[in-house]
Amino acid sequence: MEVLKIATAGSVDDGKSTLIGRILYDTKSLTTDKLEAIENTSKQRGYDYLDFSLATDGLVAEREQGITIDVAHIYFSTKNKSYIIADTPGHVEYTRNMVTGASTSQASIILIDARKGVIEQTNRHFFINNLLRIKDVVVAINKMDLVDYSEEVYNNIKADFEELMSKRDYQDQKISFIPISALKGDNVVNGSDNMPWYKGEALLEHLEAIDKADIFNVGTPRFPVQYVIRPKTEDYHDFRGYAGKVYGGDLSVGDDIIVLPSKTRSKIKDIYFYDEKYETASRRSSVTITLENDINVSRGDMIVKEGDLPTIDKQFTANVCWMDTNELVPGGKYIVQHGINKVLAKVDRINHKINPDYSGFETGVTSLGINDIASVTFKLNKPIFYDQFKNHRTNGSFIIIDTQSNNTVGAGFIQ
Repeated sequence: MEVLKIATAGSVDDGKSTLIGRILYDTKSLTTDKLEAIENTSKQRGYDYLDFSLATDGLVAEREQGITIDVAHIYFSTKNKSYIIADTPGHVEYTRNMVTGASTSQASIILIDARKGVIEQTNRHFFINNLLRIKDVVVAINKMDLVDYSEEVYNNIKADFEELMSKRDYQDQKISFIPISALKGDNVVNGSDNMPWYKGEALLEHLEAIDKADIFNVGTPRFPVQYVIRPKTEDYHDFRGYAGKVYGGDLSVGDDIIVLPSKTRSKIKDIYFYDEKYETASRRSSVTITLENDINVSRGDMIVKEGDLPTIDKQFTANVCWMDTNELVPGGKYIVQHGINKVLAKVDRINHKINPDYSGFETGVTSLGINDIASVTFKLNKPIFYDQFKNHRTNGSFIIIDTQSNNTVGAGFIQ
């Protein structure tokens, strides 16, 4: 079944957890014991409604304070799709959590409180969606029940957000506006009689209608080799296959290819999925490829089409979101993990810090603290083969690992 990964973003008390809980409730995805716990806790607190945020806020501190602190991944399915929702915190100090949740998502829901409208945090949330090149963004204007389901309020917020859209540098986004009430269920899973002026889809209807072909960024085919298959059995004594996942574009039998970093040339002989053969491996499919001639290919190598090479270099500049309490400084040494490959890297320079509220750059920066986003140039101890993130979301991204603690301390997007 098709899987859609969705990131949520919103300021404190905008209702992200309530929205997700409402979706789970209306799609009958909550287990009986979970539903009973929500009902009992809501009664104990004196609510005359079900507190759906209890379905997602798992930490004690989250439930006590009524806020989301950590990224929670929620899973549910309809008859058409399986969904993974990343419920991310809305606080400024949790920017790294928002980036983490959005980095693997294909769609995003930005919540706006109808009483507050577009605020500074909305700028930050949209900036992160723009930075991470998320193609389908839903602006859910929540708590419409608290503004008497006013069309004027909805139109004013929509106009303010459209002004914010004019500042983005990534234009290949579909932006949809949906007025909702997560608490009451208006336009979440089902349409609403309270807003007859709204003629569009309910939120889940929109998600169900998203075409997979439209949300994955189309680039050039890249096939990082994850495993070399040598069965050495009676039936497959001389079999040598290369297993991995196809990113960006399609690969077909007969394609002339080049193996990086050796730049050895060959041709695709067969494409297998388990024991079945296919003529074409579509993007995002996991397959095993065999080649016409017996050449040396190892884990970490990359198979690309001839005449369609990525950049091969020992230096690159990237937008980095720093996630560690220890600062990033020029001269600092880290491990850069780009796909399967890990290489030693040194921070050559911090070019400028990026203000994620669209207020511009800060130059002369000598260090990066936790949650900072900046343009950083790295030098590596050996070449990697990469694409610009704007052209290839998978082959243009990487993580930064601390050499001492082995912790992931940053995420990067190659410019």
